[in-house]
Amino acid sequence: MSKDHILTLSCPDKRGIVHAVTGVLAKHDLTVLDAQQFSDPDYSSKFFMRVHFGHADDTTHLEQPFRELADELQMEYDILPKSHKPRVMIMVSKTGHCLNDLLFRQKTQQLNIDVPLIVSNHPDFEPLAKSYDIAFHHLPVNKDTKTEQETRILELVKENNIDLIVLARYMQVLSPKLCSAMSGKIINIHHSFLPSFKGAKPYHQAYDRGVKIIGASAHFVTADLDEGPIIEQRVTRVDHSMSSKELVEEGSNVESQVLAAAVKWWSEKRVFLNGQKTVVFN
Repeated sequence: MSKDHILTLSCPDKRGIVHAVTGVLAKHDLTVLDAQQFSDPDYSSKFFMRVHFGHADDTTHLEQPFRELADELQMEYDILPKSHKPRVMIMVSKTGHCLNDLLFRQKTQQLNIDVPLIVSNHPDFEPLAKSYDIAFHHLPVNKDTKTEQETRILELVKENNIDLIVLARYMQVLSPKLCSAMSGKIINIHHSFLPSFKGAKPYHQAYDRGVKIIGASAHFVTADLDEGPIIEQRVTRVDHSMSSKELVEEGSNVESQVLAAAVKWWSEKRVFLNGQKTVVFN
């Protein structure tokens, strides 16, 4: 795997893109191991492609031909080793099921990511962070200190070369400034199938209304609250016999699964922004 690489690209759609891209790889005696592509003529008129290729000790010899191809096709592209581990900052408040799940999956190599630090507006999960030998930063926040706190968050992003921020039930609204600075690099988990139950204790509100299905969405964060492009959604059925506590537990399970899937696919370069939507190869 150390000699395998992932090529991702997007560009205005036209004929011959696949032939041109694979032709560069073939010319340099590289093998396409897996390829996925999607043409979107109705929404964005863009073409998206992910190519797993091998086997190369490095890819410096591909820089010039792909730069030339990018100029010709108005193409944005990236090439990374398949073994590359993006650096992820996890942010959390006082609910820890998603944090705990992500840390366990990272530790057991189910997620190919590095987590150098955890940031929280509460001190509750510092012991958990220490048990994984991860730096913990307690950054309390209120309306008077929000700008200062978010400035420190961005400093930590720069100091730790962070590629992605994951909001693992971080219960603070991010400012437009922070959303813009990390555009396309913040993933949030949201109880998306409870749109009528806003505010505190949404699962308890759902219990009081006798819902039959609950679920969650992982999405990119934008300045429009909970309106960012969706990466993954899942649901689970519930019924009249379940208590509010059991609904919370079912909801927690779905949230953990959805967030982990979104982080996994993002880390594997399977997620592409497409306007207000995403293209996800999985």
